[in-house]
Amino acid sequence: MAPTFVSQLFNSIADTGRELLDLGSGKSRNHSIQGLCHDLLTQKGEASGMALARETVETWNGLSDEEKLEFLVFLDEEMAPSKDQIDAAVANYLDRPTPETYQKLSSTIEAPRQELMRRINFAPGGTAAIVAMRKFLVGQLREHPHLRFVDNDLKHLLSSWFNRGFLTLERIDWRTPAVVLEKLIEYEAVHEIDGWEDLRRRLDEDRRCFAFFHPALPDEPLIFVEVALVKGLADAVQPLLSRETERGEPRKTDTAIFYSISNCQDGLKGITFGNFLIKQVVAELSTELPNLKHFSTLSPVPGFMKWLKSLKTRAGGVTLKQINSIKTLLLQDDWVDNPSIVEELKEPLERLCAHYLLNEKSRDRPLDPVSRFHLGNGARLERINWLGDRSPNGLAQSAGLLVNYYYSLKDIERNHEAYANERKVVASSAIQTLAKAGRK
Repeated sequence: MAPTFVSQLFNSIADTGRELLDLGSGKSRNHSIQGLCHDLLTQKGEASGMALARETVETWNGLSDEEKLEFLVFLDEEMAPSKDQIDAAVANYLDRPTPETYQKLSSTIEAPRQELMRRINFAPGGTAAIVAMRKFLVGQLREHPHLRFVDNDLKHLLSSWFNRGFLTLERIDWRTPAVVLEKLIEYEAVHEIDGWEDLRRRLDEDRRCFAFFHPALPDEPLIFVEVALVKGLADAVQPLLSRETERGEPRKTDTAIFYSISNCQDGLKGITFGNFLIKQVVAELSTELPNLKHFSTLSPVPGFMKWLKSLKTRAGGVTLKQINSIKTLLLQDDWVDNPSIVEELKEPLERLCAHYLLNEKSRDRPLDPVSRFHLGNGARLERINWLGDRSPNGLAQSAGLLVNYYYSLKDIERNHEAYANERKVVASSAIQTLAKAGRK
């Protein structure tokens, strides 16, 4: 996408600031990123500040991984709030609890790295650089847990900057610029897109794709959803993905199936867009195609096999002996092509999956992350689909099982409230029956 007028203007201001900085120092400056950050925090001029911000971004983009880690340690150690200043501000506020002392306390508690990031964000490409910083940081947290305080501050800022009010929903089709289409192929996280012809089928007349974008990252989708327009609830994903499937007439369909939702930016991990995305896409599709009466997902159960492999006791009415037998059968590479094994596994695995989705919890919330997401958005756990995904990934993560989460327009808010306030898993009678049969 061509540079916008605003980005050209900002670059022009930064160029002027660069000249002013060089004149003021009498020579060209050559700072480390740490030195640039110190200068950026003390610079008061708009043009010179923007020049320093741009130079900081350019320097960050050229750092090695080792240098990036050193910079994060610098943010943690030298850009943290001062304990002594906080203690003094707290004592001052307790002594004189006025709006002025409260404001002083509030500004003292905030880490200087937050103001630093706000100033970096003024640079052309500043937002993208900060998102990249957090992506790198998230990948370092396991080995360097002390950096979590830096992560908390970056996440706090990015949550504000990527507020739903700043996002735009756009439909992606074959006329969308290639730079964005390439990103769909790269970021698809649920069902891999096998090149341009595969993508063309997913953007066909009986398919829809929508994404959220942010003005600061115009060519970068933040999250996108792929939709199939069909008749009735789909129970398997391979027919939806096949390039050979007969094209449907959108205005003769009655169901929108959300079969893939992909978060695109690792640097925005933990910042939720999906709940807004699904509800807005439902609204868009309802307006475009009033013939649509049903809205449902065809979702993976990514935690199921991990949970099943860890089971060391009876569950869902299935004995430990049966569970161990199931585990052994699932180890066979060709089990899915063996009718007798498929028949033997179907009933107990469906019961175990129903039990897993309804009863297995972590801190009163469903253990499965996809279930938490859709139930939190007001969906109903509708149906378990046996061998709905025969791909290697589908077999590995859930023994091929897929789930329909149904979005009933009249019940979304009520379901959401039941989940948010009571942690209630709203499920269809069919799934409840499966789970009860397991208990018996």
